[in-house]
Amino acid sequence: MALDFGAVMPEMAEPALPQATLHVPAELEQLDRIAEFVLALCAESRLPQDSVYRLRLAADELATNIVMHGYHGVSGEIVVAGGITPARVWVRFEDDAPAFDPRQGMQPPALDVPLAERQVGGLGVYLAFTAVDFFGYRLVAGRNVSTLAVNRPPSG
Repeated sequence: MALDFGAVMPEMAEPALPQATLHVPAELEQLDRIAEFVLALCAESRLPQDSVYRLRLAADELATNIVMHGYHGVSGEIVVAGGITPARVWVRFEDDAPAFDPRQGMQPPALDVPLAERQVGGLGVYLAFTAVDFFGYRLVAGRNVSTLAVNRPPSG
């Protein structure tokens, strides 16, 4: 999957109404609740297991980064919304941490560099966001808004 640096998914040019929304404190202890939210959405959509794994992995990585690097231990909230379209299952994260586009500085891992010499950080984000079919980021009225999506297989 190539990262889509477009602003929004085509079917989300107009904000899609989420089917569900979860408000949680920006704490690592809330990651299980976020995972349960994503898994419930995936179950409802009947996504194949490989797509479920990819979406959950990316959601977990994004939520962890919001808590650890966005809020830096300062209290805050994460709003997680999700929905199902005929083409995709999407999860959107909104937070009030300082503006940060997770794609900034993201580089493919330097596999030709010995492990001991590699720079620490960024590999999880790279793997997670390249695993989904769409990742978008926008700064909306001072809020970070990140959207992850995986494609649904054609029905029929």
